[in-house]
Amino acid sequence: MDAFSIISIIFAFKIKLIETKMERINRIKAVLAETERTSKWLAEQLDKDPATVSKWCTNTSQPDLYTLTRVAELLDVDIRTLLRPTKATNPLDY
Repeated sequence: MDAFSIISIIFAFKIKLIETKMERINRIKAVLAETERTSKWLAEQLDKDPATVSKWCTNTSQPDLYTLTRVAELLDVDIRTLLRPTKATNPLDY
């Protein structure tokens, strides 16, 4: 096996690790759709770059808690609606 093949295998392995770590933490994209709003609208309301909001919608990055609170206020939803549960919960537990 030559050096190029080894490097290719390592690179492919690193990409797989990154993909595995990118979990869907937030539901911003889904809630935007449910409230009939766009990521462009949200970016304007928060005075953020549309690319930043796009990264939140794809779960490539996450907003800080203050910003997440603002998103919930702007969309008129409970902040918990913007997050994926870490385990199955009963809606009546809230």
